[in-house]
Amino acid sequence: MHVLILGGTAEARRLAGLLHGTPGLRLTSSLAGRVAGPRLPPGEVRVGGFGGTDGLVAWLRDHSVDAVVDATHPFAATMSLHAARAAAVTRVPLLALRRPRWAPAGGDRWHETGSLEEAARILPALGRRIFLTTGRMGLAAFADLDDLWFLVRSVDAPGRPHPRRMEVLLDRGPFTLDGERELLHRHRVDVVVTKDSGGAATAPKLGAAREAGLPVVVIRRPPVPEGVPLVPDPERAAEWIRGRLARRPPRAAD
Repeated sequence: MHVLILGGTAEARRLAGLLHGTPGLRLTSSLAGRVAGPRLPPGEVRVGGFGGTDGLVAWLRDHSVDAVVDATHPFAATMSLHAARAAAVTRVPLLALRRPRWAPAGGDRWHETGSLEEAARILPALGRRIFLTTGRMGLAAFADLDDLWFLVRSVDAPGRPHPRRMEVLLDRGPFTLDGERELLHRHRVDVVVTKDSGGAATAPKLGAAREAGLPVVVIRRPPVPEGVPLVPDPERAAEWIRGRLARRPPRAAD
């Protein structure tokens, strides 16, 4: 049984680790290739895009894939849509694995928005020194905010366009509450901007902002494509795959 795991997330790596070495199971993990020096999961790995829905359909057929787990980043909406469409065309079972969303706690000052552009529109009314933790791909949305200063944290260096007044911090989670407290204080941050990625690795910034009484602009994540079953953790995704493997008829002897 050949399973394709989409995504370079921690959940995708955890799932590959849970299933690696399972008798009768072949795993291929697919990484988008947008991060230099990615953390690789065990098992077979491919890097790069498929060429849209049609390319993914061809790959699933050419490699005799029996099931797909979409464990991409919660904001990788295009890849998730391609996966849903390709699974429908090929009739390959598809499961979405998404870490749970963050939820505001007492004392939080959240401002939820539907896009980076909407976040940029409300920032001038909230503060002047912005801790921007939305990754390097969407900085164009903030490029015209010349009156604001940005601390941009990213795994890799961002390209243009980007804000004129910007300091880049190259770092990769997981982060600690003490570290985030010190960062906010040292850079005199008065607003935090984040995507609702969920998970524990980058959540300490929310706790540090809560303690400091800072507003947090939270970009809502896109929904999983309609009709795709969803699980919140790698353990349940592994159960789904093992269940499908157990129901497969034995192969005929040569």
